[in-house]
Amino acid sequence: MNTPAQPPTSPFARFLSRLAPIQPSETAAVVAAFFLFFFMWSGYFSVRPVRETIGTIIGRDKLADIWIVTSIVSVLIIPLYGAVVARFRRSVFLPWMYAIVAVVLVFTGLSLRGEIINLAAGKFFYVFISVVNLFLLSVFWSFLLELFDRGQTKRLFGVIAAGGSAGALFGPFISDLAVPVIGNSGVLFFGAGLFVVSIFCQRILLGVWSERTDATTKAEDRPIGGNPFAGVPLILKSPYVLGIALFVVFISCVNTLLYFEQLRLVEEHFPDLENRTQIFARFDWVVQSLTVLSQIFLTGRIADKFGVKALITFVPVVMIFAFGALAMSGAFAVLTVVVILRRAMEYAFVRPGREMLWSPLDKETKYKAKNTVDVPVYRGADALSAQLNNFVAGAGFGVAAVAWLGAAVAAVWGVLGWWLGRRFEDKEKLQGDRVAAGAPARSPGAH
Repeated sequence: MNTPAQPPTSPFARFLSRLAPIQPSETAAVVAAFFLFFFMWSGYFSVRPVRETIGTIIGRDKLADIWIVTSIVSVLIIPLYGAVVARFRRSVFLPWMYAIVAVVLVFTGLSLRGEIINLAAGKFFYVFISVVNLFLLSVFWSFLLELFDRGQTKRLFGVIAAGGSAGALFGPFISDLAVPVIGNSGVLFFGAGLFVVSIFCQRILLGVWSERTDATTKAEDRPIGGNPFAGVPLILKSPYVLGIALFVVFISCVNTLLYFEQLRLVEEHFPDLENRTQIFARFDWVVQSLTVLSQIFLTGRIADKFGVKALITFVPVVMIFAFGALAMSGAFAVLTVVVILRRAMEYAFVRPGREMLWSPLDKETKYKAKNTVDVPVYRGADALSAQLNNFVAGAGFGVAAVAWLGAAVAAVWGVLGWWLGRRFEDKEKLQGDRVAAGAPARSPGAH
């Protein structure tokens, strides 16, 4: 979606250009993508606190086993997704994904009505929402990587990501206020309604995509074809893509170590289930309040001025010191600050930077290898990290040992992020040289 620089032609376009480097011809696509991300992510984050409450009921020891089930489901769903991508146009399967999520939320909400939580339904919901959130997010960014070119990803992805952060603020904020009145099942019905709205936003964005001036537009909206199992070999034969997969593993490990400590402390301090849902919702909207400001005003400018390498290495370095502070204190207040800091910076900087790493790669790699990394690799790392956390806690090492382990993981994570940033810069330079020479801009993910 290449667009020449033009002066803003409307008050709204001028307003957007002051917030971020958005050109007038990009306004429709950016606004559509912003609101799609807003409603999709507010739908997920409105029901996420219910998942965390169910996690406290299941218990940390059993939850580690549930994460193994989640990772298995994540692996099983990838060939199914690969078959869908290979056979159906994106204008068909993308809206249907949101409809399926809405239907599952409604049926789960019906099964969770009443004073007593149906544990079997709760476990199903926990696994489903843990798989589908990464899946939807990965597909969303895969589609945007087709819609925008490399230069636009640097300028615009931060603003679009702010739509998700605004939704992630709106969803749990409403859940925080509403759960005492409508209960956990009502929150699930509310989330289902937001996913229905996402279908309409997705249709608008698909319309913007189909109206591009590129000569290849009509040919692009077709099944990708190929082997539905192609994601794994695409990862293994490319050191760059394998590096992205390992980067995701380290993200998961850091997140998991903090997640289980958070569950433990909330369970100890808040015995009432609705109060737990409120606390988890409050965590979410405080995080997103910080994130959305960073994404609108900082992410795009940092990426444009300092490059992707700055986005994906800054957070691991900060987390080394944050884990150190947690190891020396171990207080609930310190953990709260570390959790909020980690999540806000990850959403504002690491996530957009991680998505930009895929921009030089070909379409099959973006859809198949990327979704393999984003879902089964991520959830498999979650399961392994959960078992590691249980081992450390079961051995009696306490919070300090978990924190020092997290600091060590963050250090390796930062080194890998620096290496990926360097490789990304090399690929960008190579593609720039090819464009200058009149060769195709996209390079296969394996090279």
